[in-house]
Amino acid sequence: MPYIPPEVVEKARAMDLLTYLKNYEPQELVHFGGNTYCTREHDSLKISNGKWCWFSRGIGGYSALDYLIKVKEMPFTEAVETIMGSTAVSPPIYEPAPKEEKPKVLLLPQVSRCATHAVEYLHHRGIDYDLIDFCISTGRLYESYPHHNVVFIGMDKDGKARYANLRGIGSDFIGDATGSDKHYSFGIPAAGESGRLHLFESAVDLLSYGTLLKQYGKDWRSDHLLSLAGVYRPKKNISESTLPAALVRYLEEHPHICKVILRLDNDLTGKQAAETIKTLLPKKYAVEVESKPPPQGKDYNDFLCMRLGLPITKRKEKTRER
Repeated sequence: MPYIPPEVVEKARAMDLLTYLKNYEPQELVHFGGNTYCTREHDSLKISNGKWCWFSRGIGGYSALDYLIKVKEMPFTEAVETIMGSTAVSPPIYEPAPKEEKPKVLLLPQVSRCATHAVEYLHHRGIDYDLIDFCISTGRLYESYPHHNVVFIGMDKDGKARYANLRGIGSDFIGDATGSDKHYSFGIPAAGESGRLHLFESAVDLLSYGTLLKQYGKDWRSDHLLSLAGVYRPKKNISESTLPAALVRYLEEHPHICKVILRLDNDLTGKQAAETIKTLLPKKYAVEVESKPPPQGKDYNDFLCMRLGLPITKRKEKTRER
């Protein structure tokens, strides 16, 4: 393999896909809407906000180098040489960032004709069928096609999908659909009047807690349930941190909530997040805050699986690519 100096590789990697296609393959670029593009060869490959995702294959990335390797299947050295050769002939023109942020366009993956894989995946993680059926019937959950990811939908108060989290079945893939608004993460409102909100890191943890309530003979929809759009990582200095966007939005839309129960992960990150929220939240809202991590395991799905005698799902930390 020809040797390529590290500084050359870094220059090639710095080129984002949209800039590359606009400058060197403009015939391949199709404007989808807003600041989102797709390619003429693959209409399920979307480019937006500095990232790209090929939804039909479940792969994505940031750079043009990633695209040439993963989509065009070029060898690494050839991909680097293609980018650097193009820039040597004609230096790229970078467009300035837009002054105003345009409304996000949520690009949802295609819906599979049936959700068998998604249903069985969740049930194998201990989630009760009744909760799964509720989420499917209310549009909060479906299985994507053709990659067969589990898709969790976050809605606004009018029931419009504003956020989508994708979770791979049989893989470590986890990511958000392009155009997802983290103010509207996956949640299930109380069926009646309730002044209590339970906060979780993930949709699976939320559904695990609901399943536990059902097992205890309690109404799992008696309180509000909300998951965060991924791991909440506050700054080291709590005073410089901001509250999770989804939590702030939910409290503003439900001003009667007077107590927030933090059911975050039982690890260092979860404990730091809980401590930050407990410190900041009462300063902005007239709410009581209580932290209740799972009695056993890292999160509520671990605890549920332990209780049911099911294997615990272990996932590697993976960069979010969608």
